[in-house]
This record gives sequence, C-alpha cells and structure tokens, in this order.
Amino acid sequence: MLKKFLFTIVCALFFIASINAQNSDTAMILPFENASGKTEFNWVGESFADALSDLLKVPNLNVITNQERKIIQQRLRVPLTILPSLATSLKLARDGRATLLIAGKYNIQPAQGETAAKVTVTAKIIRVNEGRFLSEEFEGKPVTRDIRIDDALGNLQTVQGEIAYVILYQLFKSTLTTSRNDIVQSANKVPARAFEAYIKGLLTGEADAQTRENFLKNAMRIYADDEKTKGMTYPEAALELGHLFLNQRKFAEAVNYFSQVPAASSQYAESAFYIGLIYWQQQNYEQALGVLRPLADDLKLTSVYNTLGAIAVQASRAEKKNKGNSDKWMLEGLEFLKKAAESSDTETNAKFNYGLALYLHGDYTDAAKQFRPVLASNPRDGESYFLLAKTLERTGDATAAEFDNQARRFLTDGNRYAKLATDWSAGKTDGIALRVEQPARKDFVSVVLTKKQSTVTQTPVSETDKLLAEAQTFFKKGSDDEAMAILRKVLVSEPMSAQAYLLLGQIHLRRGDSDQAVSSLKTALFWDNRLIEAHILLGRIYIQRNDCQSAQTYFASASAIDAENQEVLGLKRMVERCSTK
Repeated sequence: MLKKFLFTIVCALFFIASINAQNSDTAMILPFENASGKTEFNWVGESFADALSDLLKVPNLNVITNQERKIIQQRLRVPLTILPSLATSLKLARDGRATLLIAGKYNIQPAQGETAAKVTVTAKIIRVNEGRFLSEEFEGKPVTRDIRIDDALGNLQTVQGEIAYVILYQLFKSTLTTSRNDIVQSANKVPARAFEAYIKGLLTGEADAQTRENFLKNAMRIYADDEKTKGMTYPEAALELGHLFLNQRKFAEAVNYFSQVPAASSQYAESAFYIGLIYWQQQNYEQALGVLRPLADDLKLTSVYNTLGAIAVQASRAEKKNKGNSDKWMLEGLEFLKKAAESSDTETNAKFNYGLALYLHGDYTDAAKQFRPVLASNPRDGESYFLLAKTLERTGDATAAEFDNQARRFLTDGNRYAKLATDWSAGKTDGIALRVEQPARKDFVSVVLTKKQSTVTQTPVSETDKLLAEAQTFFKKGSDDEAMAILRKVLVSEPMSAQAYLLLGQIHLRRGDSDQAVSSLKTALFWDNRLIEAHILLGRIYIQRNDCQSAQTYFASASAIDAENQEVLGLKRMVERCSTK
C-alpha cells in the first residue's frame, strides 16, 4: 500500500511538473520573410512581428515583445535590416530564453484590374531547445503542418488574427479559452491604411527623418479620420513621433506628440517620463516633478527614481528666495535618490547623486558611504574624489587629504580643480552637476513584461475581491478613511489593482482633491484601460477644468468601450457643450 501511495504521489508530481513546463513556454516572433521579391512590401514582414507579439499574449504563454526582440538583435550585432538565418534566429531565441520561435514567409500578388492585391502567408512554430518544428499526432504518427492563410492584402490584420489563432490552437488545443472571433477582432483595432503607414514609418531609418516623420504623421491623420477611430489618437505613432523629435532636440514638437498619447494606453508611462525629462532639461523643475511624480511608484525603475531625485535636488539648489521650498525639494530629492541608490548595486549615477544630496543636506557620514562604491567602479572619477575629500574634511577624517590629492590629479582639464576649490571656499556648490542619463527605451519594455508576469502571480482573486467589496461598502456609507485603509492593504499585496486605484480616485474626487483623483484614475487605466468609469470621471474632471480637448479624448475612449452607456452619452452632451464655449 505504501509503495502504491508513493507511486501515486510521484505520478501526480510528474503530471503537475509537466503542466507547469507546458505553461512556461516563451515565444519570440521574427519578421516574416518577403518571398515576393517586391521591396515595397517589406513592411508586411515587420507588421507580422509587431502584431503577433501582441496577439499571442495569453495566460499560458509568455511573449517577447517586438521591441525587446530588436534589442536582443542589436546586442548580438544582428542587423535589423536583414532577416536572420534559421541558425541565427535560434541563437536570438536562446539569448532571449525563448522556448518557441515563430517564423514565416509571405508572397504578394499585386492588384490587377478589379482584383485586389492578395497576400499568402505560411508560418511555422519551432521548438527552440530541440531545434525542430512543432508536430502533431495524426493516426499515431507525428505530423508537421504549416500554417497557411491567404486573403486580400487590405485584410492583413484579419490574416494576422487568423495566424495567431491557429498558432494558439496548435499549442493549446482544447484548453484554449480565447475564440477565433475574439482574436481577429483584437487584430483589427487599427484602420488598415493607418497601420500600413505606421509600419512603413518604423521601417524608415532615422537617417531619413523626414520620410519617417511623414509616414507617422499620415498614420495619425488616417487613424483620426477613420470612422472606427474618429477623433482618436494613434498612440504608437504619437510615441514614435515624440522620440523622433526628441532625438532631433526639437523639444516643443516632442512634448506636443508625447502629450497626445492617451493616458489609457500602454505607451502613456513612457511618453510622460520623457515629457518630464524635457521639462527638466529646460529647467522647468516644478512642471517636470508634476509630470513624473505619479509615475514613480508605478514604474519602480531606478532611472525614474534617479531622475526625479536629481530634478528635486536641482530645484532646491536653484531656489534662492524661498528657503521653505528649497528645503521641501531637498527632502523630496533625498527620498527618491535613496530609493534609486538602494535599488541597484551597479547604478553609480544614483549613488553619486545621493551622496551629493546628502552632502548638501549636511549628512556627511552617510554621504561618504555613497562615494566609495562610485570610485570603486571608476577610479578616475575626479568629481567623486573631490566630493569625498570635502565630505571627510567635514567629519575630521585624516584621509581627506589623500582623496583631495587624487581629485587634483584627475581634475586637470581646464584648471577644473582650482575652479571648484575657489567656488567651494565661497560656498558655491553648483559647479558639480547631478548625473542623469537618458534611459534606454528597453527600460519601458521591461516594465510591461514585469507587469505581465506579476499579474500571473497576484493575490488570489477571492481575497482581493473581498477586500475591495469591503472598501466599496465603506465608500458608499461615506466612510472614506476606513475605505482608504483597506485599499492600502490591497495595494500592498497587489500593487497593480486597477479597481483599487479607481476607488481611490473616486474618494479623492469626493474630497475635492482633483489632482490626486486624476493621478489615481490614470493609474487605474494604466493597469486596465477597459475601466469605463475611470474614462468617464476623467472626462468630467477635464470639463470642469475647461480642458475640452482632454475631455474629448476620454469621451472617445469611453465610447469605444460602450457607446450606449448612459453615463457615456451624458459625457458626450457635456463635451459638446464644452467644445462650443
């Protein structure tokens, strides 16, 4: 009996391990190969990589985003303009820890007379570790079947949806809970001509910036004019235009396009961050902090904390008239920089900034601790030697002279040491700047992946729902403090609870704090952009502020969720009256 019992346990564990192994697959999608020989249709191949990396995101399958795949290619020095061989593709997949590789090719039959252009697509699923194509059992034998679909080129997004469904069906068979119709509908979210212009813009190198700009602007115009998306912003195109102008240092244009990215879109956090960065570069410190503060705890990126801290400290240094404001910003900067410095052992810029801020605040002993790892990373860092020497002088440490000598040694260019020493003697500390590097866009890719993976391991739904129901009950009774106490508990265990942020926004709004309400409601939409209540409330807030354009944006996004909703129709009437003022 004991042997049978142990055997049963082993079998059960093996079965569970097998299921977990199946559920842990990670897919990488390559651009499909253009077999037509017509270079004007190269954009189609990239569009497959872009669309499938989004459409294949289901609970049991991790997907490497198209942007992350490009980063892997660049790291391995595989040109983005050349389709990699199968061997190279498998190398990319292994580097990205993918277990599945999706590859394919397509042929284009151009339009002839009244016959529309036609696309024929063939796709394959490759098991990376085994280096073989995915096979199915047919009459007791393994059979490899290509995925082949053809349709009019104008129906490209439908074709991509069909391909995605067949891939998921081959992987999960009867356990697949998403229907073909749902996936095809999801694929057709962008008007076809706008989608084509956007992909062509992505494929145009930044060396030909004007052509890239024209494609992306056309994509936005077509998107806004189409009946399906009328009056709405194409967020992906707006984000790319923002980066295009930022790289050209055309800051006003960059802010304009970054600002057009809707708060409900997954691109919002990235666009808002770069707006804050631009304001900081223009020394608009309060505006920069206002934009970036709501993002800090959502993104939890070292680069965001470091940037916020540097901005706050710089604002403190620049404030010469109001000591109260200067002290307030210094304390805020210290808080952010501490988070940045403690979040990564390798982030020396954050440690340098935290050390400088501690010195300015008079915390000399703690400041010295920050400069030592910076110098361990770069033994030729003259500014860090200088600051460490000045810090140790304040504490009476005899080694200060030794570090001062090192500062003299490495700060020779432009008589830099002498200028800093003169300024420091006069009480001027502005000569050493805080260190902030523009973060790579891959940081924001990692945020999306982290958000997705965290969602899988969240607190059991029943427990969370119970707490949210309790908070909702207190809210309805007008007991806001009790409701907020429960919501804090929810956010400790499940910091991505969109419903919790929605209720927080409603509480702040009832208390008359519209700024906090906007922050909470936008955070709710960051985690779940299908929350129609958040769209409606934000629309009403912006109408009260007489910001008709923002109100129109939130009405459009709410209408896209449920155009017949009575509160949406009420918001429509308010927007119409707002726009006629």
